[in-house]
Amino acid sequence: MRVIAGAFKGRRLVVPRGSTTRPTADQVRTALMDTLAPYLASARMLDLFAGAGGVGLEALSRGAAHATFVEREPRAVAALEANVRALGVEARSRVLRLDVTRALALLERERARFDVVFLDPPYEADLTMTTLDGLGSRALVEPGGLVIAQHLTKRPPAAEVRGLQAFRSRRFGETTLTFFRARE
Repeated sequence: MRVIAGAFKGRRLVVPRGSTTRPTADQVRTALMDTLAPYLASARMLDLFAGAGGVGLEALSRGAAHATFVEREPRAVAALEANVRALGVEARSRVLRLDVTRALALLERERARFDVVFLDPPYEADLTMTTLDGLGSRALVEPGGLVIAQHLTKRPPAAEVRGLQAFRSRRFGETTLTFFRARE
């Protein structure tokens, strides 16, 4: 896996061996970043179920100011931390080795706020709605901020979840990206 564009274009990223993570396909990552381009300059990003960090690192490469990565699987965290070091973005990154529920509670206690949130939970765990609900019930997303859920096309999330309103979706076969905007 490589960074597709921006300051780190072409840089190789470490991906953990095995089936513990499912990196976001280049086609999906490209479409996601193209859609997010107007929002990334100086954005604070939250990458949930981050795996090796491909999406958040791509956002940093394209101008995001900071990325917080949440991942609990040890091999994925090791790969993510190696990628952060290799790209030299330690000062612009934070890695939380926690499950998403605990991470959201911690970030809420810290009064953290994000302009862009990406979530790509394991498809078999069906955590998309739970995670969206957790985001919508906390003041973590800036008013007007974006939340993007990657999910199975067959299992779309609700059009509105606790102040998050879906406004666009992009389908890539069995995978779909649904874009939400936080109420202002």
